[in-house]
Amino acid sequence: MARAALLCLLRHRTAAATSTSPLSTYRCQLKTSNSKTPAAGVGRASFCRPFSSKAAVNDVIGMDFANTDSGVAVMEGKERLDPFSLVADELSVIASRLRSMVVVEVPNLASAAEYFFKIGVEGKRFRPTVLLLMATALNVHVPELPPAGVGDTLPTDLRTCQQRIAEITEMIHVASLLHDDVLDDADKRRGVGSLNAVTGNKLAVLAGDFLLSRACLALASLKNTEVVTLIATVVENLVTGETMQLTTASKQRFSMEYYMQKTYNKTASLLSNSCKSIAILAGHTAEVAMLAFEYGKNLGLAFQLIDDVLDFTGTSASLGKGSLSDIRHGIITAPILFAMEEFPQLRAVVDQGFDNPANVDIALEYLGKSSGIQRTKELAMKHANLAAAAIDSLPESDDEDVIRSRQALVDLTQRVITRNK
Repeated sequence: MARAALLCLLRHRTAAATSTSPLSTYRCQLKTSNSKTPAAGVGRASFCRPFSSKAAVNDVIGMDFANTDSGVAVMEGKERLDPFSLVADELSVIASRLRSMVVVEVPNLASAAEYFFKIGVEGKRFRPTVLLLMATALNVHVPELPPAGVGDTLPTDLRTCQQRIAEITEMIHVASLLHDDVLDDADKRRGVGSLNAVTGNKLAVLAGDFLLSRACLALASLKNTEVVTLIATVVENLVTGETMQLTTASKQRFSMEYYMQKTYNKTASLLSNSCKSIAILAGHTAEVAMLAFEYGKNLGLAFQLIDDVLDFTGTSASLGKGSLSDIRHGIITAPILFAMEEFPQLRAVVDQGFDNPANVDIALEYLGKSSGIQRTKELAMKHANLAAAAIDSLPESDDEDVIRSRQALVDLTQRVITRNK
């Protein structure tokens, strides 16, 4: 009941906001930081200042936010591109390679390892799409596509090496999903039963470990120590982030800075370091590599912030997994953290935990009365803006493929914050 009331209140607020401000978003300034951590700049200081001009939005994002639901939007006078269609052929080749790369002689392990690589449940391939677009955006063109193979030999050309990064990234991502589902005791993923629910926890963990081992073999084939270091850091960050999420210390659980660092480790590190690897393989300067890193970092943070919103506002059918999953597992995310700033008494409810369903209802009631959902969306917008700004800061190019790919990367920043699943 409380969740239904929350959704009703949010719809009412959205309608009210639309009537008073047809386009409410934020222009953000890149925060400078002396932090030496990989997530430098993810803090909340220098938040955002509001603006409502459509031209101002186009100035920051490079597209018309007013048409986000129309399927076609204006991007500097051009029809909005479908980022996924631009790399569809390569995605098909990568998907085929991935299925080949997880082949193993042990039948149970083979079926478990390929569980989320099978046609129909492989997902949108969001991360490989970002990386292939980044490769072209950095002046790397698509050669004649080689045939799909096992993928454990040394790549001979640059684009194939960059495709290998996309494959490695997807294997690490899926491995993390398998392990997360075990830790969360999840029973659904991508609209089907989670692997741990179907095969048991032991085989699910082993399948995740197997995918990580195959990712390591593919990474070694690149023979680039800097890239190896970056991707190894990703795996370290994933473990660190998951461990941070397990903490029970109130001081850390209720800290937005702690939450953002955890979010970087669990979600944004993979995309940021993979984007940087694409630039390094192409021989770009440290400055360009860092712009690629900033794009991946901020896109990843925006993606997770919207995920945290959808956990409250989405449905199990649209998400492909259970809604209210985080709060039921005692995981405190941005909407609740913002709500606690407005209603300090909510902290006592969170401290009690959510084993009692009544506490979930109370928390949702406070959330509905607060601006927690809206402030989380605004924070996601901030990071989407920063991601778009990183692309805009890349060295100029008059190559049509490069321009198109950069527009698609900017378009993805909008898709991330306007999605409903």
